[in-house]
Amino acid sequence: MKVLVSDNISPKGIEIMKKAGLQVDVKTGLKPEELKEIIPEYHGLVIRSATKVTADVIEAATNLKVIGRAGSGLDNVDKEAATKKGIVVMNTPGGNTITTAEHAIALMFALARNIPQATASMKQGKWEKKKFMGVELFNKTLGVLGLGNIGSQVAKRAQGLQMNVIGYDPFLSDERAKELGVKKVDLDELFEKSDFITIHTPLTPETKNLINKDTIKKMKDGVRIINCARGGIVNEKDLYDAIVSGKVAGAALDVFEKEPPEDLTLIKLDQVICTPHLGASTREAQENVAIAVAEQIVDYLLQGTIRNAVNFPSIPAEQVPHLMPYIKLAEVMGSFTAQLYEGGITEVTLEFRGEAANIDTKPVTIAALKGLLEPILTETVNFVNAPFIAKERGIEVKETKSPDSGDYHNMLVMKLRANGKENKIYGTLIGKKEPRIIKVEDYPVEIIPEGTMLFIYNNDRPGVIGNIGTTLGKNNINIARMHFGRESAGGMAISVVSVDSDVSEEVLQEIRQLPNILSVKIIKL
Repeated sequence: MKVLVSDNISPKGIEIMKKAGLQVDVKTGLKPEELKEIIPEYHGLVIRSATKVTADVIEAATNLKVIGRAGSGLDNVDKEAATKKGIVVMNTPGGNTITTAEHAIALMFALARNIPQATASMKQGKWEKKKFMGVELFNKTLGVLGLGNIGSQVAKRAQGLQMNVIGYDPFLSDERAKELGVKKVDLDELFEKSDFITIHTPLTPETKNLINKDTIKKMKDGVRIINCARGGIVNEKDLYDAIVSGKVAGAALDVFEKEPPEDLTLIKLDQVICTPHLGASTREAQENVAIAVAEQIVDYLLQGTIRNAVNFPSIPAEQVPHLMPYIKLAEVMGSFTAQLYEGGITEVTLEFRGEAANIDTKPVTIAALKGLLEPILTETVNFVNAPFIAKERGIEVKETKSPDSGDYHNMLVMKLRANGKENKIYGTLIGKKEPRIIKVEDYPVEIIPEGTMLFIYNNDRPGVIGNIGTTLGKNNINIARMHFGRESAGGMAISVVSVDSDVSEEVLQEIRQLPNILSVKIIKL
């Protein structure tokens, strides 16, 4: 078995693979055409962030069985193409949790005491003691946006500094917040009370430009902002204006909308300190992920054991054709549910009805959890760690089975309990392989769960559909499909509109202001 290591990783990882009997070639800095030319001879590929594993590369990889990422991010891998070809894509989640949390704390210290600016001044031969007056962290309020693995580690460290820690996470239960010792608040309260704000959320349609001119207005005068999560969560132009005006005292940024940044206007401000995406860049973290990915590659190529796969659950090969359609259905139902409902999740129940009651339900339930947690967490969620993350966040997971599936041969029902309320969506497989969402709450509907969708609650009145179509049309947004459901004529209804392009916040606001529209959300699957 041959493994290609195409990015720089710790020698300890290479040593592990060689000791196991694998032939390992280290060839870094390959151009795309060079990688495509040599990839057919390899069974395994180990990468970091530099190598782009495109659909063309995967098509040429006639013997490739596994792609291992020494790290968590997989934006550089075409996972869909790999899945279609049966190539397992693995990563090493959790390897950078402590490292990123420590970096956020380090930036907060540096921001509070002007350490980079004072260092630069002294290196110019100056002694500007009065210029770099700082502030203490003791007894200040730290607002943590997102309390997943990294955010919770930041919270623990801030508590050790005797800061008052408050947190916003719409999917965090009250019980989990209590365990963390964090006061759970809504977004507006966090903005109003925080002296420092640190960001640890994923980049989603809901969090894109979360820190903008409007939300900054709600913040304390002199607030300081730290972002070690994802570029794009902070609107860089609005942050620049707020710093220049004095509203924001300073910012510490490790991530940017475009990396590396082309516009240096923001980072050239004296009040801004910045690092080139160093959140995971420590010797310990890089060594840990190299060892982890090497062990996973060895286990899979020599024993067939799948660990930390993002596109395959751990199931016997002979069951894959039968189970994969259910796994796909459960995953999209989970993702759909996560994007539709908000609140601290305390319980998830999967009901398997009809033919679905006869399958191996465990990997399907795990797929539902993966779909549910992935849109709301900064850490990587996969088929291996999804149950652990659910347990860690205080989410109880249940399964039930029933032979009765009504008018359908098979049915999955996903029940989500959050903030004391139970929400339900229903799904089925058409032709035993095509996933459909067939009911949301009490609204019968048939939704093809793919692409970008607008999920709209509206009053069932004449003109609603026409108004939505007209608004999208005048904004040059093409409608792919429209699905509708209602409780009764003239009552409440839902409209699900699949579109061919992204919908801006301005267009969403336009739709929200139409007659009889009650709410609008974007769902991406």
